[in-house]
Amino acid sequence: MENETIFTEVFGNNPLIKVLDFLITFQLFDYPLTEIAKNSGVSYSTLQTFWNKLERNCIVVKTRRVGKSDLYKLNTKNPAVKQLIKLDWNLIKGAEQEVSVCD
Repeated sequence: MENETIFTEVFGNNPLIKVLDFLITFQLFDYPLTEIAKNSGVSYSTLQTFWNKLERNCIVVKTRRVGKSDLYKLNTKNPAVKQLIKLDWNLIKGAEQEVSVCD
């Protein structure tokens, strides 16, 4: 993702945030790790450094296997993930309102 989103603008442009941003944006689809890395702008080796933590904490789930590739998606059944999605949506709505003073 070349353009910075409101999610990465607020939480930083680090690899974990970039991956979460991609997965939140495209939460209806599942992807192999190589595509997650490519589409989020993170190197595959960097993705591997924290991917196990996302799996272990049920942030992402394996959906299926295609050939030799496992496909994953955001675990939208996880209450914490639901809150992240809600937060992302609220950030987007807030940015659209262009409020000059934060209430």
